[in-house]
Amino acid sequence: MKAFTQLTALVAPLDRANVDTDAIIPKQFLKSIRRAGFGPYLFDEWRYLDRGEPEMDCSNRPLNPDFVLNQPQYQGAQILLTRENFGCGSSREHAPWALEDYGFRAIIAPSFADIFFNNCFKNGVLPIVLSAELVESLFQEISAGYQLSIDLDAQTITTPSGRLIGFNVDENRRHRLLNGLDDIGLTLQQAEKIKAYETERAQRAPWLFKDA
Repeated sequence: MKAFTQLTALVAPLDRANVDTDAIIPKQFLKSIRRAGFGPYLFDEWRYLDRGEPEMDCSNRPLNPDFVLNQPQYQGAQILLTRENFGCGSSREHAPWALEDYGFRAIIAPSFADIFFNNCFKNGVLPIVLSAELVESLFQEISAGYQLSIDLDAQTITTPSGRLIGFNVDENRRHRLLNGLDDIGLTLQQAEKIKAYETERAQRAPWLFKDA
């Protein structure tokens, strides 16, 4: 998993509340569990004027010119600013996969659905909870080329005017994201202890390992 430490990046404003995971990545794309390749289908029903299907070449699909991610000033955005209850609906892990594959590294909102929130940390995406008032103030500031600087270690956001905004992340989640540790990576940190335990157990109960 890609670590998140500091990021200065363009912000894309998605001015919608209650964005569910089926809007983030529609159900027809859930057949694959490869984690990669979902970026072109992110917000598929909003980005395109036709229906997307798995393995479809998106390069020539008709774009919805009114959707924010299709507007020239937000190309290359890595921070998504949105409204409350982002990621609600089903628990599909494909949603953060699609966001990360598209290029988003952080999402700022007043609230997130719990399972989506947890899945973001497991997939290298930083979900930041700010008050509705602070989120609204950021929406009011956004213009072409608007960038924010996020420092996960210091738990701060710096606006173009120099305003400093603090946020809180659980210490365990912060450690994992700073070091790029998903569940497998966290387990592998204990590889030597696991190996030692298995060796000792094989000596203590060899009949359990006779077919190993």
